[in-house]
Amino acid sequence: MFLALRDLRFAKGRFALMGAVIGLISLLVVLLTGLTAGLSQQSVSAITSLPGDHVAFSTPADGESASYSSSRLAASRLPAIEKQKGVTDAAALTIAPGRVDVGGHDTAVSLFGAAPGSFVAPRGLTPSSVVISTDLADEQHVSVGDTVRIGRTSYAVAGVVDDASFNHTPVVWAPPSALAGTGGGGEVIALRTGDGFDTRAFQQAVGAKVMTTDDSLSAIGSYTAENGSLTLMRALLLAVSALVVGAFFTVWTIQRTLDLAVLKAVGARTGYLVRDAMSQALVLLLVGGGIGTLVAAGLGTLAGNAVPFVVDASTTVIPLLMLVAVGMVAALRRISTVDPITALGAAR
Repeated sequence: MFLALRDLRFAKGRFALMGAVIGLISLLVVLLTGLTAGLSQQSVSAITSLPGDHVAFSTPADGESASYSSSRLAASRLPAIEKQKGVTDAAALTIAPGRVDVGGHDTAVSLFGAAPGSFVAPRGLTPSSVVISTDLADEQHVSVGDTVRIGRTSYAVAGVVDDASFNHTPVVWAPPSALAGTGGGGEVIALRTGDGFDTRAFQQAVGAKVMTTDDSLSAIGSYTAENGSLTLMRALLLAVSALVVGAFFTVWTIQRTLDLAVLKAVGARTGYLVRDAMSQALVLLLVGGGIGTLVAAGLGTLAGNAVPFVVDASTTVIPLLMLVAVGMVAALRRISTVDPITALGAAR
């Protein structure tokens, strides 16, 4: 790393500018990644936290896909479903948009209707009580023992659960009777399966569409479009970072061709020069990207109370590693094509 360290020491201003640009790019990438994860969690956390491993929907019409909002797989189908091979437990789940009156304040929520005692129902759910999400509890200052009203019926709050949002609204787990005035809603059946469960055989026998819980996220209205758009933005940012880093190192490599030629003339191998230059790029990417990532994590933590934002390894470390990898590839492309012998001839 002789040449790399020399360049870093004697061209501080130039490398500081390059590092600042890389830091800003990493800041944008990490912020967008954390926001994507936060928005995704607000859309699907109530589904991903379901204890079952499969979800059954009514068979969609031709040209349509399964949907939590349009499925009509009624609870009356439970006896037939529970008899299917590999099904260890089944529970009906009704999902409908609704409103809850909390202390005179009308709040939009997603109502999850489940039979008390079923495996999908949270602890505390009874015919006369509900369980609410932490988001609703924090926003409306509701605690266990308080009373909320759904339609004309009042229910006691029996519990508060984490990870309970659906389509960006807080979830209220309620008995099925509480959803009677909501106009129905989507009806699905959550499954627990074991050895011998065959998706195709189940679908043919029951006449339903079955998906794993993770795959069923595509059946949530806005999730696919929203997540796809934000993922595309992240990919474009990474592509821009590759172009920027590649342009930086292309110019820098052209400017130091004489140094490369001299080293080659005194016996340095091309592999050594490539490793030296790549170590320089790695230092720059790690320092600039690391600072940008730390700033983004701090801003995300501060903004977490106002906007949905997730700060963990998947939204900080992984984007940084992706940025470093893309930057190294972009830098290597130019460095590996330099011919020090030609450069020495040009210098003469």
